[in-house]
Amino acid sequence: METKCICGIRRIYKAINSFEKMLEADLNLNLNEAMLLCSLSDEVTLTAGEIADSMQLTRSNASKVIAHLEQRHLIRRRVCKTDNRSMCFHLTKAGEELLQHLHCESRQLPAELKALQESIPSES
Repeated sequence: METKCICGIRRIYKAINSFEKMLEADLNLNLNEAMLLCSLSDEVTLTAGEIADSMQLTRSNASKVIAHLEQRHLIRRRVCKTDNRSMCFHLTKAGEELLQHLHCESRQLPAELKALQESIPSES
């Protein structure tokens, strides 16, 4: 049986797990929380549904990530300007400051992740 593909995925999974442990130790953030901060830095404001969709999380899991970052005062909710029935989320000053510590250049990425990260075209 050919196992090269699944073994490669296993190595990537272990590398992601190792990276997440480093984030938790250094910044007290799990990977989903870090990704939400990054998403909000790209989009300025997002609804809970947009957050769930962009992060490919269930609405329930997205709500848990949002709640934890709100408790830490890293994001804030407001009534959306375009739809008063919806809540929009944005970074706080503390969230913006923490985001400055998330740059991959300042982190030691596991080799598997570094190779993947370098193969992704930079955004213009």
